[in-house]
Amino acid sequence: MMLTRESASWHQPTAWERSEGSPAPFGPTWVPAAQGYNFALFSRHATSVTLLIYSADDVVTPIYRHHLDPRRNKTQHVWHCWVPASAIPGGRYYAYRVDGPRAPEEGHRFDPTKIVLDPYAPEVFFPPNYSREAAMRPGPNDGRAPLGVLPRHEAPYDWSGDVRPNHTHDLIVYELHVRGFTARANSGVTPEERGTFIGLTRKIPYLLELGVTAIELLPVHQFDPQEGNYWGYMTLNFFSPHSDYAIEDPHREFCEMVRAMHAAGIEVWLDVVYNHTSEGDERGPTYSYRAIDNRSYYLLTPDRRQYINTSGCGNTLRCANPVVRTLIIDSLDTWIRSMRVDGFRFDLASILARNNDGSLNHEDPALIHEISMLGQRHGVRLIAEAWDISAYLLGRAFPGMTWRQWNGKFRDDVRAFVRGDPGKVGDVMCRLYGSDDLFPDTLADSYRPTQSVNFVTSHDGFCLYDLVSYNQKHNWANGHQNTDGTDQNFSWNCGWEGDEGAPPEVLALRRRQARNFFTLLMLANGTPMFCAGDEFLNTQRGNNNPYNQDNETTWLDWDLLERNRDMFRFVKTLIAFRKAHPSIHRSRFWRDDVRWYGVNGPPDTSYESHAFAYCLHEASVGDCDLYVMINAFWEDLIFAIQEHPPGGWWRVIDTARPSPDDIYEAGHEAPVCQPFYTVGARSVVVLRSRTAQELLRAQTFDEKR
Repeated sequence: MMLTRESASWHQPTAWERSEGSPAPFGPTWVPAAQGYNFALFSRHATSVTLLIYSADDVVTPIYRHHLDPRRNKTQHVWHCWVPASAIPGGRYYAYRVDGPRAPEEGHRFDPTKIVLDPYAPEVFFPPNYSREAAMRPGPNDGRAPLGVLPRHEAPYDWSGDVRPNHTHDLIVYELHVRGFTARANSGVTPEERGTFIGLTRKIPYLLELGVTAIELLPVHQFDPQEGNYWGYMTLNFFSPHSDYAIEDPHREFCEMVRAMHAAGIEVWLDVVYNHTSEGDERGPTYSYRAIDNRSYYLLTPDRRQYINTSGCGNTLRCANPVVRTLIIDSLDTWIRSMRVDGFRFDLASILARNNDGSLNHEDPALIHEISMLGQRHGVRLIAEAWDISAYLLGRAFPGMTWRQWNGKFRDDVRAFVRGDPGKVGDVMCRLYGSDDLFPDTLADSYRPTQSVNFVTSHDGFCLYDLVSYNQKHNWANGHQNTDGTDQNFSWNCGWEGDEGAPPEVLALRRRQARNFFTLLMLANGTPMFCAGDEFLNTQRGNNNPYNQDNETTWLDWDLLERNRDMFRFVKTLIAFRKAHPSIHRSRFWRDDVRWYGVNGPPDTSYESHAFAYCLHEASVGDCDLYVMINAFWEDLIFAIQEHPPGGWWRVIDTARPSPDDIYEAGHEAPVCQPFYTVGARSVVVLRSRTAQELLRAQTFDEKR
């Protein structure tokens, strides 16, 4: 029996299997030893399945049809067959016709007129006359439906010599969109390579200069090119890279990108969408899952006529069903083994914990356990967006105990505090500490601060410059009358909406606020993440939901890198500072190594307070101490430096100062000789203690004087 997708490539099939096919593995499998293909398709409720093989020259009329006989070609709920290569000379693509009950009131939506894409297709081909509309309306769509590509008769990609990076205290996550990163002409990438995996590799020197050590790619699974979702969150196929991100060969070019990133010491994480598909609701197109076994693949309302929509995208995958769980695990395993991905960020991950009726399983959802075991076995990182439309499981409420999680509370609390909202000092202290209110540091729980993925911005919402430039969203271009996108942005435009006519003092304050956000992000214990382009103040002109804007709204404007070179310098120096001080990002919470202070005395966490300080003692990790003073008030405040004698500190960062005095590189810091420091309105100051050698040199110098 062929048990796995990899083993099937070399296993010698039995005589029975060469006659009837095997129910495992799912999908198409090329078996070189027997010069044939095995096909296996799950459908619990189908009554008829026909395999169709097409040549490259004719995607309308199949060159081969195999009507599967359930008495020979079916094992329980899996339909399967064997096709010798000699029977399909010139065969390139394949698909199915699937028939069954046509009873929406029972949850069945079989349609034998539709050409059906195999969920396990290793690659998807879109014919010249491909039409999403044809898949949405009644009637046949021959020649206009996406087709699976037959497995190739070639050796797998050669990964010899590849070494996966595995960062600890120096982990810096950079969220980016493959197309948007290099789509503009000013990206410096050749026209052919813009917006592709290869184009992304051309930017590795830039990533290294910036200092990021992991890239998190917005979805790269094959999505529907006619659906209008630029971000990629409407997955059609979970096994193949999106073809529009390649010049010729998506699989090979993705692998080459990963290899190049690994050689540069950069981890590759994928944002994956295993919570819904591009088929939408009952009005959506019939491509694959709906026509194969609607009731098995999707969560349905009690009357079974409609889809439960906890994803907000029309449908929700039935993640407690064994066939859906198997699909997800097989997909992840493929991206881990065949394409060497280092981590996965699971979009709307609370859906992975939903039962067959749509309710939440807070204790032991099988899929999350299976993903956890897969991650541990291969040493890949698992990150949850621990919420969906109707559930919020951030922190210990999420059942993936060892997973990292996007910390939406960090985003909201830090935004509100920097904006100047009252009552946020205690919350921000907690966020900097590692959010132990969400990830408890107790004997019973023993979470780690690394599990908190701290971020101020992501693809979803305002980018950093827009966060400090707009009070309101400006989403009219999206076509929804400005009703899409969140209204709760915790943003502040610094006194002027947008850029047009903005006074110089407003523009200067925006840069200061941007520096404040980055500084707090890089000072926090946990895993920091920021959005591509924030380091040079890229703008989306107030659009906080540009999911369908495949244009200059979302494409990074690389001219801004030169225009805002001072901001880029600040960010890359700040990243280097974080890496140089491993006590900031620890495997455990700071615990007794941190002391909290106020402006002059103990910390003031009252409602009207807008300032605090802390000293992070780093001797336990062989580092110098850090003294941080944070003033979100709109007036200057004189802070007492409450640790170390006068002259014991160097100033590293002062976000109120203009460049290049806003941040100093190691070895060029400014001495602080007074026991107090005036922290400017809306600014952050970071001091580091003098080392024993520096104190000795200073003492010797004074004695000579």
